[in-house]
Amino acid sequence: MPIPEPVPLVCRPTPLHPLPRLSRMLGLDLWIKRDDLTGFAFGGNKGRKLEYLIAEALAQGADTVVSCGAAQSNFLRQLGAACAMHGLRCVAVAMHLPYEPGFGQPQRGRLLESCGNILLDRLLGVELRILPDGSWEELFSAAERVADELEERGRRVYRIPVGGSSPLGALAFREAGLEARRQDDGFQAVVFASSSGSTHAGLAHAYAGSRTRVVGISCDPEPDLYDTLEELCAGQDRLLGTSVGLRRTDFELRFEAVGSGYGVAERPALEAILLMARHEGIFLDPVYSGKAFAGLLALAEARDLPQRVLFWHTGGTPTLMAVPDECWEDAGA
Repeated sequence: MPIPEPVPLVCRPTPLHPLPRLSRMLGLDLWIKRDDLTGFAFGGNKGRKLEYLIAEALAQGADTVVSCGAAQSNFLRQLGAACAMHGLRCVAVAMHLPYEPGFGQPQRGRLLESCGNILLDRLLGVELRILPDGSWEELFSAAERVADELEERGRRVYRIPVGGSSPLGALAFREAGLEARRQDDGFQAVVFASSSGSTHAGLAHAYAGSRTRVVGISCDPEPDLYDTLEELCAGQDRLLGTSVGLRRTDFELRFEAVGSGYGVAERPALEAILLMARHEGIFLDPVYSGKAFAGLLALAEARDLPQRVLFWHTGGTPTLMAVPDECWEDAGA
């Protein structure tokens, strides 16, 4: 499959700079990669993937894009913006709180349903089809049915998996990893939020063969993520004609910060958000980067990090507006 010429969405390179106050507090040489400052639709790492995915949709003659995710999805917000820029109809199938079977649905910490990314989706003209909450598999199946129905009505549909997690999306984040290495290739560890897989797979591919630990902090209890990572890295090899050949044992995935499940605003992540904001003036989000930084703090406390660490900020700050007041109060805000 040829690699499409990406459409321009992201301002790059995004800044990479030290976090001096947190470094002193944690006893680390801690830096941050600012993908919250990609300059596209409130920023975030998803814009990198969409440069390739939208390019492929246009190359295939699509007039409609269908994807799915949580209703407060950062990816769906940036997808809506990218579709608006290129005259594509955007249909997003969502649940407020998809879950993994066996984990149930926590009620405390649920994100609000009329603000944050949901409001931005409305402004962008996204056709948001919100379903009753269920499992991720039920959500994926519903999105496929919607895409099938649109095709039956004559629409030319381009389907994007949750979070843009395809080999093409992973390839975009491989390029992001190489961008960071060009800025500073002296980090002993890179720590970031890991969920649907393409960010993690792209960074793992970019740092393959180096001495840098690539540490994904899982944001949801995904039992099959190791298989997904292996498949996405194999897909990058096919696209690039390379033979990096990463296997599941090559991926470092930590589950300390999962909490009650995906998309739940819980105290450790909110406290991590407050710590970053009050020490460095930088806003994290409750679903991804807040959990990732909470995971980094736990690893630092356990002395399970090397000295020179890069924290990758994946964006997502509009979801801060969807955290209930009582959750912030519990966290000390």
